[in-house]
Amino acid sequence: MEKNWQELLDKVNHNDLYMPLLEAMLKYKAENIYPLHTPGHKGGRGMAQALRSELGKSVPMDVSLMSELDDIHEPTMYIKEAQELAAKTYGSDACFWAVNGTSQAIHAMLMTALQPGEKLLLPRNAHRSVAGGLVLGGIEVVYLEPEYSEVFGIQLQVTPEAVKAALDKDAEIKAVLLTSPNYYGVAAKVSEIAEICHARGAVLLVDEAHGPHLGFSELLPKSALQQGADACAQSTHKIVGAMTQCSMVHFQGERLDLQRAADVMSILTTTSPNYFLMASLDAARAQLQAHGTLMSELACEAAQRLRKLCGEFAGLRVMEPQDCDGLALDMTKVTVNFADWGISGVEAGDIFRSFKVAVELVDAENVLFLVTYADMDGGFADGLARIRSALEYMSKNKRPHQEQAQAIKAPGTEAVMSLRQVFNSPKESVLLEESAGRICAEQVSFYPPGIPVLLPGERITEEIIAYCQKQRALGLPVSGPADSQLLTVRVLRG
Repeated sequence: MEKNWQELLDKVNHNDLYMPLLEAMLKYKAENIYPLHTPGHKGGRGMAQALRSELGKSVPMDVSLMSELDDIHEPTMYIKEAQELAAKTYGSDACFWAVNGTSQAIHAMLMTALQPGEKLLLPRNAHRSVAGGLVLGGIEVVYLEPEYSEVFGIQLQVTPEAVKAALDKDAEIKAVLLTSPNYYGVAAKVSEIAEICHARGAVLLVDEAHGPHLGFSELLPKSALQQGADACAQSTHKIVGAMTQCSMVHFQGERLDLQRAADVMSILTTTSPNYFLMASLDAARAQLQAHGTLMSELACEAAQRLRKLCGEFAGLRVMEPQDCDGLALDMTKVTVNFADWGISGVEAGDIFRSFKVAVELVDAENVLFLVTYADMDGGFADGLARIRSALEYMSKNKRPHQEQAQAIKAPGTEAVMSLRQVFNSPKESVLLEESAGRICAEQVSFYPPGIPVLLPGERITEEIIAYCQKQRALGLPVSGPADSQLLTVRVLRG
C-alpha cells in the first residue's frame, strides 16, 4: 500500500516535541515584558515595515541575553539541557552549538585538538574554512591527496592506506581531519582511519558538515561518531531543520579535553547570539531525536524519485554507490553528469535556474541536487515537473560529448610557508598570468564546493594558472581572492 508521505512529514513537523529553549522563549514572549534593553528594534516596533511584515509574529522572538533564557557561554539551564539532549541524540560526550556556522565548529575542533606548532594531516579536499582554523591556531599542516573519479571528475576520499603511510612517515602529526561525507555525499572509511589514527596516538576530526542526518537509518551511511571519530562538525542547517548559520560540534572525551573544547567555543562564539537561531537548533535536534529514522526514509524516497526521473534520459549519468570505489554514498545527494550531452555543469545549472529550479552545486561536468525529508511535501511534484522540463529542453539542445577533465582536476601544489606566516606578511597584487613562481598570499577556490586550489604559502605554477583560467572560462564562481574575477592574485611582496 502506498504510504501517505505528506502525513508522515506532518508527523516529523508536529509540535509535540520537547524543546527546552524554544519553550522558555515562548513563555518569555507571553509575559509581554516591556524591553528597555537590546535589540534596538524593541520587538519589531522599530523595524522596517517591509521586513517586519515578512517576519511576522516571530519578530519578538529576537531577544537579547536574558537571565531567564540562559547564556551560551556559561549555560546552566535551557541551553545546557538542549545541548545535552543533542549530545545524547548523536552519541557524543559533549555538544556545543555553533551559531557562527560550521566554520566556527571546524575552528573549534582544530584549536581543541592541537597546540600552536603541532601538525595536522589534511586531505586536499578540505573546505576553505579549515585554513582559517590553521591561521588562528598556528597549526602546521601536511597535505594528502584524495582519490579521484575520472568518470565524474571529482575528488572522492583519502584511503586508510594513505593515512597510515603519512602517519608512519611523520610521527609528529597529532591529528587528522577528514571531510566526510564530501559535497557529493561520498563518505570516507572513517572507522578504519580512526583505528589507524588511535593506534599512532593521533586524534580523528571530521568535517561532517553534510552529514547531520547520518546515523539514524541503515538507508544512509553511519555517522562519524558511530565510526570512532573524536570530534565532528555538522551543518545542522544544511540538511535538517535548523536555520541558516546554525551548526553543532561534538566531542568525545577519551582523547580530547572537553573543558578546553568549552573554552575554545566560548572564545569563538559571539557574545550576542541570536536566540531565534538557537531555538531552531533545539527544534532540529528534537525532530531528529523523535523521528530521525522516518526523516531518513522521507529523504531517500524523495531522492529515489529524482534519480528515477534523471535515469529516464539517455546519456545522463547519475552517481551510484558502484561509482565510489567501494566507499559509502549518501543517496540523498543526487549527482548528475552532463558530459555526454556536451553541456557543462555550469550551463546545466543556469538552464535549471531558468526553469525556476535552484541546484546545490555545479562543477565542470556535474550538477548536484541536495534532497532532504522536507522535499516530500506537496510541492515536490511540481519541482520534479520543472526538472523534467529542463532536462527535455537540454536533451533537444545537446551537443557532442564535451571532455572537461583537464579543467577539473587541480594540479598539485608546493607549500613553502605556513598560513600564519603568510597572514602576517606584507602582500601585493600581480596579474594572475604573471604570477608563476610567486608565493600565494590568499586562498583561491571555486565555489561551491570551496575546495582550495591555492592556499596562502603555496607556490604558484604555470599549471595552476592554466587550471584557474580554465575554471574561470567555464563560468565557475571564484571564492577567496580579493579580486573576485581572478584577473589578479595577491602574493608575498618582493
